[in-house]
Amino acid sequence: MWIVPLLAFAEACIGIGLFVSGLILFGVCIALYSADILSLWQIAPLAFVGAVLGDHAGFYSGAHFGPRIHEFSLAKRYQLQLQKAERLVLRFGAAAIFIGRFIPAIRSLLPALLGVSGFNPRRYNLFDIAACALWAALLVLLVWLSNAFL
Repeated sequence: MWIVPLLAFAEACIGIGLFVSGLILFGVCIALYSADILSLWQIAPLAFVGAVLGDHAGFYSGAHFGPRIHEFSLAKRYQLQLQKAERLVLRFGAAAIFIGRFIPAIRSLLPALLGVSGFNPRRYNLFDIAACALWAALLVLLVWLSNAFL
């Protein structure tokens, strides 16, 4: 049961999310649901909690480290994804939280960049919780559809 929030956290967490694909979480959720180990009503809140915790770890790390985050070796290695995430933040502002939640390549970087940029934490919490709720609902819908049609 703890694998769902752990994978949701890992794919959303800064740094770790660059190596952990959301497809792993999706496959695990399908397997758990198909085997009647977890219901959709259990998967949704577990995935939601993991995603929120992962996003918030990134946001508050970004707020704490500030612009120095660009100097980390991991940031230098994934500079292209970092630049895409920065453009998304500059172009869309708060809407970037929703957009970024659904783009795997930058999902784990965007919260940290919002923290670095000085984005209002209260606004971030509100938008991120809403984005993670939508993401969890869509994850559950896809799990249900894959089980219904496979």
